[in-house]
Amino acid sequence: MNEEVTVIQHKDLKPLADFTLLVYIAQAVGCFLPVGFIVGIVLNYIRRDDVAGTWLASHFRWQIRTFWYGLLWAVIGSIALVIVIGQLILLAGVVWVIYRIAKGWLYLSEKREMYP
Repeated sequence: MNEEVTVIQHKDLKPLADFTLLVYIAQAVGCFLPVGFIVGIVLNYIRRDDVAGTWLASHFRWQIRTFWYGLLWAVIGSIALVIVIGQLILLAGVVWVIYRIAKGWLYLSEKREMYP
């Protein structure tokens, strides 16, 4: 089976790169207002097909994984709050999410893929 991948020209990626930045901003807002994470993940899934086959697809994958793994650690940390370790899990989860947002934003500004 022969599959063709649509390659979007560099000039056409500017609006998609701006959109990807918008998702990073929504995730950063999510650190203070959790609705930001919901907005970000919804935007990711709505425009996911638009970035397929481009270097921006790696950012979408990065953002989506940041959301789902961040949610996983938040749930585990919340459950573990009955014991002291829950606070440490929640703190580590927040630090990890901030790191992923910062790294993704930096790579996006340098027009680099997340997974070379």
